[in-house]
Amino acid sequence: MITVNIERRSAAESRIVSFAIEGHAGFAKPGKDIVCAGVSAVSVGTVNAIEALAGCELPASMKSGWLRSEIPVGETADSDAKMQLLLESMIVMLDSIAASYGKFVVIRQLFRE
Repeated sequence: MITVNIERRSAAESRIVSFAIEGHAGFAKPGKDIVCAGVSAVSVGTVNAIEALAGCELPASMKSGWLRSEIPVGETADSDAKMQLLLESMIVMLDSIAASYGKFVVIRQLFRE
């Protein structure tokens, strides 16, 4: 199962401060697992989009079955807003995958408070 943990600053301030994605879906054999491929494409694509479109280098650690990032505050309000929008978009896409393949993907939203 793939576990997605999205950490936000607080319930009142919904800024995303980190995310971690770990595990393997187990939907199909490695190399043929469309759930793992979809989650990987969405998450790695989001990291690349943040760097390309928001101009922020996202400190991310990645290895097989694992991706984690602490989200820095953008250099400008505009870059921070773009980064947060792209992260929210990632959550929408992951929610879409979980809606179809919920047995293989779980998404948790946590608050630092």
